[in-house]
Amino acid sequence: MKGYPRFKKYSRSVEYKQQSWKLHPTKRRITFTDKKGIGELKLLGKWDIHTYPVELIKRVRIVHRADGYYVQFCVKVDNTQEVSLTTSEIGIDVGLEYFYSDSFGKHEENPRYLRKAEKDIKRVQRNIYKNKKGSSGRRKARGVYARKHLKVTRQRNEHAKRLARNLCLANAKVVLEDLNVSGLVINHKLAKSITDASWYNFRQWLEYFGEKFGREIIAVPPHFTSQECSNCGARVYKSLSTKTHSCSHCGHTEQPDVNAAKVILSRAFR
Repeated sequence: MKGYPRFKKYSRSVEYKQQSWKLHPTKRRITFTDKKGIGELKLLGKWDIHTYPVELIKRVRIVHRADGYYVQFCVKVDNTQEVSLTTSEIGIDVGLEYFYSDSFGKHEENPRYLRKAEKDIKRVQRNIYKNKKGSSGRRKARGVYARKHLKVTRQRNEHAKRLARNLCLANAKVVLEDLNVSGLVINHKLAKSITDASWYNFRQWLEYFGEKFGREIIAVPPHFTSQECSNCGARVYKSLSTKTHSCSHCGHTEQPDVNAAKVILSRAFR
């Protein structure tokens, strides 16, 4: 290999079409023939690319991450999967105290990956400024700092993926709020917590697995879901700190997040 790929300033990946690369017969090495000097690369790690015919590989992408370079293969395959039939329907209310609460009364704990790693990340960040600009020590410290954040990102993604997959396997219909997450993070007091919860990533995985498993994913307007009574529909105004939903019209009492999840589910039928 002549040298590492050189990406543009705000780009960390480059994509190649079929005529710009050649896969070794053993599929353990790949050679790039675009005359940019990348040459032959050895494929490491756990992968199952050897199980697919070469003609099904339509694109190859080199991606730069904080912990190294990765080769991604875009393969043309049938992505559908046979799943068991179910008629279960569920409403979910995402939050900060719990990752989500559902209409069955279950709460999924919020892992708070960034909060747990924040002390270690800040310690590593201080090491960056202890070294002079342009020095190898500063470059190494920045690499360690970037890998800490990359680990948190991957933890969030795997957590959201696992929960979304389980929800789509167990339910024929999943109903959630159509939240404007980019608008919510404007609140600087909650921005870090909202980002750490990774609601948008969770919804993306829900829609992905919903299409893969043939499930229905419905996003309903979020207005007044936390104020509306799931039993009678009356609006019961309460603050975020209120721990019990108590309706003055019908006397219904319930945990606020579970009540909101039931309201969200009911809106799918309106």
